[in-house]
Amino acid sequence: MTSYSLRVGCSIRDILTPALVVDLQKLDYNLKRLPESLKGININIRPHAKAHKCPSLAHFQIKHGSVGMCCQKLCEAESMVTGGIKDILLSNELVGKSKLTRLALLARNAHITVCIDNEDVASQLSHIAKDLNVELDALVEIDVGQERCGVPPGEAAVNLARHLTSLPNLHYKGIQAYQGWNQHIRKYNDRKAAVDMVVTKVKVTLEALRKHDLPCEIVTGGGTGTYIFEANSGVYTEVQPGSYVFMDADYGRNFDQKDEYVSDFRQSLFVLSTVVSVTPGQRAVLDAGLKAISLDSGVPVLADYPELTFNNGGDEHGIITPAGNFKVGDTVWLVPGHCDPTVNMYDNLIGIRNGIVECVWPISGRGPGV
Repeated sequence: MTSYSLRVGCSIRDILTPALVVDLQKLDYNLKRLPESLKGININIRPHAKAHKCPSLAHFQIKHGSVGMCCQKLCEAESMVTGGIKDILLSNELVGKSKLTRLALLARNAHITVCIDNEDVASQLSHIAKDLNVELDALVEIDVGQERCGVPPGEAAVNLARHLTSLPNLHYKGIQAYQGWNQHIRKYNDRKAAVDMVVTKVKVTLEALRKHDLPCEIVTGGGTGTYIFEANSGVYTEVQPGSYVFMDADYGRNFDQKDEYVSDFRQSLFVLSTVVSVTPGQRAVLDAGLKAISLDSGVPVLADYPELTFNNGGDEHGIITPAGNFKVGDTVWLVPGHCDPTVNMYDNLIGIRNGIVECVWPISGRGPGV
């Protein structure tokens, strides 16, 4: 846990590093830009809380038109509901009586929708919900190519949807069709083609559901890299971008329709670090290592010195080569390769504006998560 108290109104120079900071001006831009990009399209926005795990930020997303939040983990959903968010989609599979009971209890204080890909789990959740006298909505999750969770498109989805309609206290509402790998396909046309393949599978499923008189009120999916394609597909009713609030180095490697790096959203999230050692002409060493920044999607980029390279220096250190002109004590702004797991390492998100700490938001949904 953070062992010092950071005072709102202090200078960024007073922040102990490594620290997770968000540029509030750029965050404001991103919050406004997403709904602007969807203007004129009949689509709901349900951002992924897994990007920030922070109810304070979720409230700003709701203020900017989002209908609710997606959560991947039960602990994220609990933190959102505790923080006052009233509409949650648990967009992952939950298994086991204890977890399902905790999920059902959330329905006493919020509208809860859950993704299902297993009849036995659905039956167990229905039984728990009935015992607790709560109601939940349910979506059939279909596997549209990620080969992770979900039933196959078509008849398997029909069978599960039919089962859901037979259960008390659990209300079938539609399907989730999400393909995470598509978010990071670099070329614009390749990303669009990949989404077109997903849309074909969704259409097959929708047609099968219609033949069996199973309405599909909700079709949800998409992410920061592809949401505009799902929104324009004519089949999705809801999109789930999450990283758009922060962005990261990995998303920054995607190309737009003009074959230029994507620029719809601003890089607002940084890991603030300090130079702790310098070997002139060779390297500069930072206090941000594996404990401070995720490397699963590549090394971070130096925001102000993209020509320099960050190298893994172990748990507590990052090594910059070449050394540049850094001096011991200099501050370095790092753009994480992947925002979600980097955020998960921190207790607080420090909001800065014009060099001053404006807010400190608890990341209450962080951790490995149940």
